[in-house]
Amino acid sequence: MKINTEWKDYKIIATGDGMKLEKWGKFILLRPDPQIIWPARINMRDYKGLAAVYNRDTTGGGKWEFLKSIPDGFNVSWRNLTFSLKLMGFKHTGLFPEQAVNWNTMTELIKSAGRGINVLNLFAYTGGATAACLSAGASVCHVDAAKSMVDRAKENVSLSGQDGADVRYIIDDCLKFVNREIKRGKKYDAVIMDPPSFGRGPNNEVWRIEDGIYELVKLTGKVMSDNPLFHLINSYTTGLQPGVLKNIQQLIFGSGALYDAYELGLPTEEKIALPCGASGLTVFSR
Repeated sequence: MKINTEWKDYKIIATGDGMKLEKWGKFILLRPDPQIIWPARINMRDYKGLAAVYNRDTTGGGKWEFLKSIPDGFNVSWRNLTFSLKLMGFKHTGLFPEQAVNWNTMTELIKSAGRGINVLNLFAYTGGATAACLSAGASVCHVDAAKSMVDRAKENVSLSGQDGADVRYIIDDCLKFVNREIKRGKKYDAVIMDPPSFGRGPNNEVWRIEDGIYELVKLTGKVMSDNPLFHLINSYTTGLQPGVLKNIQQLIFGSGALYDAYELGLPTEEKIALPCGASGLTVFSR
């Protein structure tokens, strides 16, 4: 498991009973987490300063219960990057702090490449990876189907001091966009993807990561340049092991690259690490 310990604006205070007690900047939140199957050691709902709880309902949804006043948006920072957070539906804040592991890796690879790096960021959400790559000097094509997420990515890039950076924002279905880029002959030195576990397309097409991930990776291989730098897959699907991601990349990209696969985690004040998904990383050249 890989863990980034540089966060100053984020920490996990306690876990248990399917919930995690977190501090984001100055706000303390209590949110569900399916990985937490052990009992809580403290009564987290009575924790001093708790500002909001996300309560799940019997239908699988839920809503926020506000115990203190929280602004519609508030900021947290990691290194030189700043992100605007909002409490959204289905428990999200708009940021996955465990991804700092990958932000660190990507910035190091880009800086050490000694050349201009063109990055394609698919299912790019609110732009954490986009801001990280831009801060390292790369150009980025940021693609997400949700306009609201792309708008937030623009805000995060601006907050991170990257106004004027070489970034292109695309609101589109990622698979359709990649197919068009292949037809146009467009190439990228690095590809990042964070595909959903499940989704439906505009014509009610069903996407399941277990069924579609291999062909998606194979497709993105067709837009990689003749001198690629890296390919990164992120997955939050429970049961999709890191080794599966590595096997997929190795079968598609073959010999001559370095492959790594790992769990991502976050430290807690209980001195345990909370699992937070998996990544598969292929490094082609430096």
